[in-house]
Amino acid sequence: MVLLSRKKAVAIADETGEGDIVLSAHNITVSFADKLILDKLSLDIRRGEILGFVGASGAGKSVLLRTILGLTRKQSGTIKLFGVDVEKASDVERLRVDMRLGVLFQHGALFSALTVLENVQVPMREYLDLPRKLMDELAMLKIELVGLPPDAAQKFPSELSGGMIKRAALARALALDPDIVFLDEPTSGLDPISAAEFDELVVKLRDTMDLTVYMVTHDLDTLFTACDRVAVLGKKRVLVEGTIDDMLKSEEPWVKSYFRGKRARQLDLAARA
Repeated sequence: MVLLSRKKAVAIADETGEGDIVLSAHNITVSFADKLILDKLSLDIRRGEILGFVGASGAGKSVLLRTILGLTRKQSGTIKLFGVDVEKASDVERLRVDMRLGVLFQHGALFSALTVLENVQVPMREYLDLPRKLMDELAMLKIELVGLPPDAAQKFPSELSGGMIKRAALARALALDPDIVFLDEPTSGLDPISAAEFDELVVKLRDTMDLTVYMVTHDLDTLFTACDRVAVLGKKRVLVEGTIDDMLKSEEPWVKSYFRGKRARQLDLAARA
């Protein structure tokens, strides 16, 4: 019920134009050598929403994510986070923005030589000057927050299941209490039960921590159960954006095939029921 009420609030914000824009990407162009990946792409994300970002494999979803985070260089366009043009920001402004971001990279990207506790503490060590005891307490809070048992803190990534790795990576993404988290394929490689539990966790954290979530995903169940809006990447730009209902009504060929194709029939029927 909380998720539905939040969706309604986002819809009202869309209609009134009163939603706070947390992330604004405008006319983003990215190319590698002679290959154009993104061409004048534009996308806005409002405070408190979970946005699902989808597209064909190799279309540039992760490239856009890395560009937003400043890990990939763009040729043109403007990216604003919390109203700050990150390219024109001073070092101090950029630092403040960075501390409001959390990232869960694809496959977790945990440091194999560090325990879960130490992995969660990496952002704290990078940005904060805290006593060891306090860092341990804060890291344990994040570990428990994502549903991991306390004894997982002293385990290494090689000792964790796929689902536990995702949760540990999410705990690290939440280490600095960010305002927006970026999740790159968070349920890939998980069994359906674990994936559903992770979706529920993301929604719960969004509601309890007032997070904004940018999620790159291929998972139709995730899009249907967790996302307030969906943006579809195609032809090097955002083809369509809107609710699941908007996706189901779209006549754009790729969108139609993705959301109303053979593998999406059950989702289609559930949405129309």
